[in-house]
Order: sequence, then structure tokens, then C-alpha cells
Amino acid sequence: MVKIANIFGIFLLLFIMSCGKKPGSSKPVAEASAPIAKAEASSTPAVGLGKITGKAIFSGTPPSAEPIKMDADPYCKAHAPSAVSETVVIGSGGGLKNVLVYLKKGYQGKPIPPVSADKPLLDQVDCHYVPHVMAVRVGQAFTIRNSDGTLHNVHAMGVANREFNLGQPVKGMFADKIFNSAEVTVRFKCDVHPWMGAHVAVLEHPWFAVTGEDGSFAISNIPAGTYTVEAWHEALPARTAEVTVSGTETPVNFTFQQ
Repeated sequence: MVKIANIFGIFLLLFIMSCGKKPGSSKPVAEASAPIAKAEASSTPAVGLGKITGKAIFSGTPPSAEPIKMDADPYCKAHAPSAVSETVVIGSGGGLKNVLVYLKKGYQGKPIPPVSADKPLLDQVDCHYVPHVMAVRVGQAFTIRNSDGTLHNVHAMGVANREFNLGQPVKGMFADKIFNSAEVTVRFKCDVHPWMGAHVAVLEHPWFAVTGEDGSFAISNIPAGTYTVEAWHEALPARTAEVTVSGTETPVNFTFQQ
């Protein structure tokens, strides 16, 4: 009788274990369904994100390009492709380059994406800062590099952010920096080459862009809402516009005059 009871117990145990399995599978049903649920969740598109596009346009007679003298540094004189100021650069159709366009108001209270690990580059090429205007996030590291075969020094003259001045005498030298306070903008200059200048905006959010050669810009992934958008230029009065984003592309242009 004991032997029969033991055999019955073994069959009962095998029956109970088989109830938690799918036919033809060695995994429990709950484990097999978990990856499917995860894939379905990750395929859901983001809802309510829109885009602002447009142009910065200069209206009127363009100012004369201001010549710059590089004779004091033979390297700069031989390598610089342009001997005129980059303060006002106007392209075809009146497009205004180097205009910072960003959300000035209305983003407060919105979910703001974390700071990217990418490091924007402020380079020194042919005795010019490249780019002339750029933007970073508060707390985002960016790289400053000397790609020239001559001495440069990088003098950042922040107001909300601490001023610094570092020398880069050797080609290929670089340094990483971080600004910890919002500021539009931190002015950069080279004390060795007085025509060299740049502007770095420091913003709390990622919704910004800098206009290109034709004055165009695009700001993507903006939550639905109404915003004050500012277009900032280093030498011309800033322009603002009220823009409502509703999950599609919203056009807006900014006209500048001297």
C-alpha cells in the first residue's frame, strides 16, 4: 500500500507542475507574456508634441560689412577666409544668420527633458569662433577647442555665470566647461585677437535653435501650449511673438531692422 501511495503522489505532483505551463513550452505563461506587454507600451507614439519653424529676416538696407585687420598674427592673416565682422550676417532673401530663437515664457510647469550627455563644441578655426552663436543647457558640459596653429585665449564674460579666462597655445588643446545659471547670453572673446567673438546662451530647457545661413530655424518636441518666443540678436533689438503649439507645425517669422 505504501508503494501504491508513493506512485500516486508522484503522478499528482507532475499534474500540478504541468498546470503552470503552456503546451509545447517550458516557461510559465506569465513570464512568456511579459515581453509582449513591454513591446506594446514602447511602440506608443508621443502625444501633444509640436514644432515651431520659421525665419529671421532683415528688412531694409543691409549694413556695410566691417573690415577687420589680422596683420598682427601672420597665421591668422594667411588662414582666415573672411576679413569682415560676423556681427550682422545676411544671406539670400534677407535671411539673418546667428539669431537665437527660444521659448522665453510658457514652458514653466511643463515636463522638461533631462540634460543631454552630448557636449556641444565651441571651436576656434581660422581665427574665428565656430559657431558664432550657440546655446547649451544649464548644467550641460560643452567643449572649447583650439583647432588653429596659433595661441588663443578664451575669455568668457558671464554675468549670472562666473567669468573665466583660459589660454590654449597649442593646436588641439581643449577644455570642458559648465554654466550653472540661465543667461542670454555669455559673451566670449579672445584677448589676443580682438575681432574674435562668440555668444553662448545658457537655457533651462532644450527648446531653442540658432538660425542658419538663410535665416531659417526649427524647434521640435514642444509640449502643447502657448508660449512667448524670443528671437535674440547680438546687435539688433530682440523680437518676440506669442505662439500656440498644438501638436503640429506652427510657422512664425521674425523681422529685424537696424
